[in-house]
Amino acid sequence: MRTVDEEARPSSRARRAPRPKPGLAVLEAAIGHAFADPNLLVLALTHVSKAGGNGRLGSYQRLEFLGDRVLGLAIGDLLYAAFPGADEGDLSRRLAGLVRRETCAAVATTWDVGPHLLLGPGEVQSGGRRNQTILADACESILGAVFLDAGYAKAKAIVEAAFTPGVDTAAPRGRDAKSSLQEWAMGRGLPIPAYEVVERSGPDHAPLFRIAARVEGFAPGIGSGPSKRLAEQEAARLVLEREVLGQTPTPTMETSADVREGNSPDV
Repeated sequence: MRTVDEEARPSSRARRAPRPKPGLAVLEAAIGHAFADPNLLVLALTHVSKAGGNGRLGSYQRLEFLGDRVLGLAIGDLLYAAFPGADEGDLSRRLAGLVRRETCAAVATTWDVGPHLLLGPGEVQSGGRRNQTILADACESILGAVFLDAGYAKAKAIVEAAFTPGVDTAAPRGRDAKSSLQEWAMGRGLPIPAYEVVERSGPDHAPLFRIAARVEGFAPGIGSGPSKRLAEQEAARLVLEREVLGQTPTPTMETSADVREGNSPDV
């Protein structure tokens, strides 16, 4: 006869079962745009290895081409307005740092794009969800999809929030906020920042987390997001803006009421 503990313990088959793919609404909340045409977002997430008979035309490659141009224009536009005293060389250096592959991959990581990518079995097995090139391409393809779905103004607003081209900082471009905060704290002889879940709300399919980033001797930053990872990044960013850049932190994540239902297709 099986004991109570044995009955409560999941079977080996259950432990091996793939976790449910997060809904597209979670990714839309992280990006900051709910698509009128969700098929555009699905296409923006489809790697050529998953495109099947449609080949390259059924993958995100055309959207990536468009998004690359949208990104360059939006960042150029924002840099021109943010740094009126900068010459062409300075603006070009700033633009190059923001549009490079590492920066785009870091933005995609902050959005938590990886679990939503549609990849062929080979790419899944080889770690494609963490591949920096694939993540960078997906970031650009998403921007192209936003441009087609809602126009340049919306795409520019997303670029401004995700790439922060108006922030004049010596922090390495492409580094995520948690890594930058850790380096900043350790450089001052402080313990590694700690992260604490303050609140979890919303339904299971569209949760909202509030997480505190705590650095010894400093007020915490409270970030919100549809996943713990995104909320931690938001919290770290708020601390950096306040303590390093001397700015008044501005939360960017949406509330749970803004997260609408949606499901992404199976890989």
